[in-house]
Amino acid sequence: MFKLGCASSACFKNEILSGLTVALALVPEAVAFAFVAGVEPLVGLYAAFMVGLLAAIFGGRPGMISGATGAMAVVMVALVAQHGVEYLFAAVVITGLFQMLAGALRLGKFIRIVPHPVMLGFVNGLAIVIFLAQLQHFQISDSEGIKQWLSGDALMIFSSLILLTILIIQFLPKLTGSFPAALAAIIVVSLLVIGLDLNTTTVGDLASIEGGLPSFHIPAVPFTLETLIIILPYAFILAAIGLIESLLTLTLVDEVTNTRGRGNRECFGQGIANTVTGSFGGMGGCAMIGQSMINVNSGGRQRLSGVAAAVFLLIFILFASSLIEQIPMAALVGVMFIVVFATFEWSSLRIIRKIPITDAFVLALISAVTVFTDLAVAVVVGVIVSALAFAWENAKHIHISTV
Repeated sequence: MFKLGCASSACFKNEILSGLTVALALVPEAVAFAFVAGVEPLVGLYAAFMVGLLAAIFGGRPGMISGATGAMAVVMVALVAQHGVEYLFAAVVITGLFQMLAGALRLGKFIRIVPHPVMLGFVNGLAIVIFLAQLQHFQISDSEGIKQWLSGDALMIFSSLILLTILIIQFLPKLTGSFPAALAAIIVVSLLVIGLDLNTTTVGDLASIEGGLPSFHIPAVPFTLETLIIILPYAFILAAIGLIESLLTLTLVDEVTNTRGRGNRECFGQGIANTVTGSFGGMGGCAMIGQSMINVNSGGRQRLSGVAAAVFLLIFILFASSLIEQIPMAALVGVMFIVVFATFEWSSLRIIRKIPITDAFVLALISAVTVFTDLAVAVVVGVIVSALAFAWENAKHIHISTV
């Protein structure tokens, strides 16, 4: 049975404000991942709304945020380039069916076979990926569309606003815990930029986020065996990547909150989300570790925060696009830098010399593979290398029974 999870007005307030913070951070991410996949910004925003809403309702991890992700977008780009966006919608629908099948077969429990060094490597690698993704905002396009790094006054203003955002997030909780620090930082920095008319990049410089309600849309593809052969491999890969990232994020949120999510229900929830999203013109998605950490750090622990984030995102698209487009990118980059710092397992650097050399190697390897390829490859590589290391260690032992 679905429950929002709040029994008090204080909890309700925290969840709503945390959801608003997450929604503000979702906008540039969804737009950026839409560009990566080669589709219109609204396709990414609709995916963030629908996947976020349905995964929050039907998923197995309260407090976890889902939406359009880069890990899935990099797989989509080839399908969109070769066959068009309608084939992507069809692939996302089948992706959801694969994920629901995984939930029905109770495959979510197999996330437990991922060794702890692989988890540490995944978290560190993803923190590095989130950090590197923010560097693009230190660039600006010239009149010919060529990207150039910020310099001079522009760089100083952008960096100062990021620093102000970080300072507010770090020190506001020491004064009061009644308001999410990240949301306060975004509001203060936005008012400062608007009030002083500072020349800096805003969300509106990425793309317009104005749109209407998503409408039901059967993918306009030929219903033939040939079409199925084209989209099935993409759908399977997208389903695998989506489930791996979602279940690993679920495990991380479990550790942070000292609670336990339900992996099989999360598989089913992600499947429902993607099947519906593909039927309404969205690019699909999965759990998002960065936004999930923002939510948890802002006090979001229940399903209400995920639902609120999705609803606020839809409100932005329908009614408040002109306001949201004025938010300076520096504020959102500052929030993501805090996420990077909170996500990276700094303890792994302290214990690196105290753990077995094979574990240290796996940790470093998975971090590197996550950065240079993608999450699914990193996890598969990590499990294989860990299994081989375990087999090698056991092969060196001699067991003797005396009679």
